[in-house]
Amino acid sequence: MSIEIRKVTANIGARVEGVDITKPLDQETYIALREALNAHKALVFDAEGLDDAGQQAFARHFGDITAAHPTVSSVDGAPNVLPVDSEGGRAANHWHTDVTFVLNPPQATSLRSITVPPYGGETLIASSAAAYRNLPESLRSLADTLWAEHTNDYDYAVPEEDVDEVQAARRAQFTSIKYRTAHPVVRVHPLTGERGLFIGGFAQRIVGLSPGESRKILDLLQAYVVRPENVLRHRWSPNQLVVFDNRITQHYAVDNYDGLPRRLHRVTVAGDIPVGIEGKESYVIEGDASHYTSVAA
Repeated sequence: MSIEIRKVTANIGARVEGVDITKPLDQETYIALREALNAHKALVFDAEGLDDAGQQAFARHFGDITAAHPTVSSVDGAPNVLPVDSEGGRAANHWHTDVTFVLNPPQATSLRSITVPPYGGETLIASSAAAYRNLPESLRSLADTLWAEHTNDYDYAVPEEDVDEVQAARRAQFTSIKYRTAHPVVRVHPLTGERGLFIGGFAQRIVGLSPGESRKILDLLQAYVVRPENVLRHRWSPNQLVVFDNRITQHYAVDNYDGLPRRLHRVTVAGDIPVGIEGKESYVIEGDASHYTSVAA
C-alpha cells in the first residue's frame, strides 16, 4: 500500500492514509510514520476495527508503553489503557503536556475515539517547537536559561464552592501520590534536535523565582504556544486514532459538548529524560514513578 501523508495546518498535524494500523507495521512503514511524526508532531489515522489490544500493539512500534497513569485507574482489564471519559469529569480542559510531573514523561500519546458527541469535544494540539521559533530573540535567550517545577498537585484555580463530590474525589485520586520534577523550560528533542517550550499546566513555578514572578513568565511563554497559528483543532469522528509527539506539543480537550457522552482511550509510549540546551537532564524533587513507566534510551 502507498502511504499518503497530507498536512492539515502549516505548523502542526497531518492526516495519514494508506496504512492499515490494525495490522503489524513493517520496518519501512514504521520509519515513514516516525519521520512523519517528527515532522508534523501530530498524525491522524482512520482506525476502523482497532480495539484496545490493537491500539497498544500500534503504540508499541514506537517503544515500550507505560501504565495507564501514575495515579488514575485504567480501563478494566487493560492496565495500559486510560479512559478519557466525560463521565469522569473534564479535568483535561487545560493546556498541558501529558504527565510532565514525572522524570520521564511519555514520548508519544495515542488517543482513539470510542464515543463522539454530535457536536463539540474537539482536541486542540499545539506545537511548542513553533512557539519557540516565534519567540523574540531576547525572550528566547531568557527561556533557554530557565527551569520549571512541574507537579500533579497544581493550582486548579476553581473556587472550592464550585467543586462537587465527584470532582473532589477525582482530584484526591490524581494527587494520591505527590510528584514534583524540575524540567528545562526549553527542551531539546532527542531525534530532531528541535527546541520546544516544555511547560504547560503542570509547570507551576520557575526554579529560583517566587510563585508570582513564575506565573508572569510562564503565562508570557504559554501565550506563544497557544497562538492559533500553532494549533491543530481536531474534530473527532468515530473510529479515529490521533498520535502526537508529547515531547514537543501541548493539548487541550475542549469542554463545549453540553456534558454529552464523549469517550476516548489513551495509550502512551515511555519517554526519555528531558534534556536542556546545555545537556543537563531533568531531576526528581518528589515522587517515584518507576511503577508507571520505564525510561526510554
